[in-house]
Amino acid sequence: MSEEKNKKKILLVEDDSFVMDIYQTKLSQSGYDVVGADNGLEALKKIEKNTFDLMLLDIVMPYMDGLEVLKKVKSDEKNKNLPIILLTNLSQKEEVDKGLKLGASDYLIKSHFTPSEVLEKIKGYLEKE
Repeated sequence: MSEEKNKKKILLVEDDSFVMDIYQTKLSQSGYDVVGADNGLEALKKIEKNTFDLMLLDIVMPYMDGLEVLKKVKSDEKNKNLPIILLTNLSQKEEVDKGLKLGASDYLIKSHFTPSEVLEKIKGYLEKE
């Protein structure tokens, strides 16, 4: 019964519903509790109300981009140690560098990683504890 309680909770912030669907399915099948948000504002609302073990964060999104979300999350005492992995497209090198400076743990270039490889990266962060 404690299986549910021990499930690691991931906040997946991605505005592309196709990409969101792929990762949500893959992570859920791997035993993670996945909560989706399709923009930065929604992500901040969810992180205020819940505790997560990791965040997968797209950089380019409507309303508030991933770097703004990252800045706000990292400035909050409750979440300053939350591992955040940026999901990005190749052309965003400057944003990635900025994101790492702001406290992101890592970044993944969407087109270079299969969902299985992303899962391996996530496991690396979640199973350190």
